[in-house]
Amino acid sequence: MTKLRIIEDVETILERDPAATSLVDVVFCYPGLHALWFHRLSHWFWNRNIYLLQWVSRMFSTFSRFLTGIEIHPAAKLGRRVFIDHGHGVVIGETAVVGDDCTIYQGVTLGGTSLVKGEKRHPTLCDGVVVGAGAKILGPFSIGKNAKIGSNAVVIRSVSPGVTVVGIPAREVENKEGDEHFSGKSSAFTAYGVSGTEQDPLAEKLKELTEKFEAQQKEVVKLKKRLLSKE
Repeated sequence: MTKLRIIEDVETILERDPAATSLVDVVFCYPGLHALWFHRLSHWFWNRNIYLLQWVSRMFSTFSRFLTGIEIHPAAKLGRRVFIDHGHGVVIGETAVVGDDCTIYQGVTLGGTSLVKGEKRHPTLCDGVVVGAGAKILGPFSIGKNAKIGSNAVVIRSVSPGVTVVGIPAREVENKEGDEHFSGKSSAFTAYGVSGTEQDPLAEKLKELTEKFEAQQKEVVKLKKRLLSKE
């Protein structure tokens, strides 16, 4: 864990969190940052492939979970400028991969659906992914670059790059204001994975059907009036 990486971690939080007021505030008061630093140590020990050192890495991981409320398996791979905001309840499984510039909010699970040891069981987040609070991403598939996962979504299949998904199970939504995604600058960053401009396709379809039904009802009333007037 080099000095450059430490500075980069702190600058990432200052850039993405308006509540971060100073360097001292970030270093001492952000459990997501502490969890990342503990993980880098535990990950280094884990990669030595020596049982005793891997046991030490699990101890680091356990202490980190106790201190921060965030559980990251020592074998998980995390990229640069990853931001775990608030953090409590975040779980990142053994074979999970988190790319550069990803943001993960509290209560997120990157979980596995298989019990087979030695195979990929957890998801891969490509660069720039935002995962909203409480979202669950379950299985050995990929979330595409700059995709956004809405809060409390349950994702059970791959998500294409640049797409926003919400709901249970997660489904793609339309963004009426175009595709703006995080690429290292806060001006394009969307907290919690959604901006409020997305349109739920199911809600839109229900609205369309309701409008058609109401129009048909009006036509029926008109026809009844004509029939009655002829009588």
